[in-house]
Amino acid sequence: MTALSWAARPAEDAEVVRLSLDESERFSAVFDTYFGEIHRYVAQRLGADGAEDIVAETFLTAFRKRARYDPSRASVRAWLYGIATNLIGKHRRVEVRTLRALGRHGPDPDAPGHEERIAVRVSAESLRPSLAAALAGLHQRDRDVLLLVALAGLSHEEISTALGIPYGTVASRLNRARKKLRAALGGTNPMAESEEAGRG
Repeated sequence: MTALSWAARPAEDAEVVRLSLDESERFSAVFDTYFGEIHRYVAQRLGADGAEDIVAETFLTAFRKRARYDPSRASVRAWLYGIATNLIGKHRRVEVRTLRALGRHGPDPDAPGHEERIAVRVSAESLRPSLAAALAGLHQRDRDVLLLVALAGLSHEEISTALGIPYGTVASRLNRARKKLRAALGGTNPMAESEEAGRG
């Protein structure tokens, strides 16, 4: 997608949500556009088994609350990430268990079945065992902010809006998370590269 079409996307998405208030079937365009991206994010945090239900609930929640969506506050993309992150928070034990398992064993390359293969591939792309273990040790709030930057590529402003927290809180949580990760991983920040890619 070109830079111009990315720039036009938020306005198009907001218009789709607005039109869906009278023609509900139009909301399927939001689902079609963002399902894959939101699914990858949730699967990286909870594993493939838990992702399907959370992603379905994310879009159902967005559909039910679409009349309250305010395009002046957030893009549809950031809004969906906020909903997904809040739902992930309700399953924090599953996330920590998944991260600890990856920390102990790493992704299992011999895991059977289509869903397991997807989970292995997704996890292997971004979470090495040492990183997964370090992430499991972060407070949920700090992990949310860090992973919205590293996995979703959201800006500080988008995260602030998506999570309903002040801009300065995003920065302080991100700094705290990075410091803890660096300390746990011997002074390096293994997420710096993916964070830079997300901002580029």
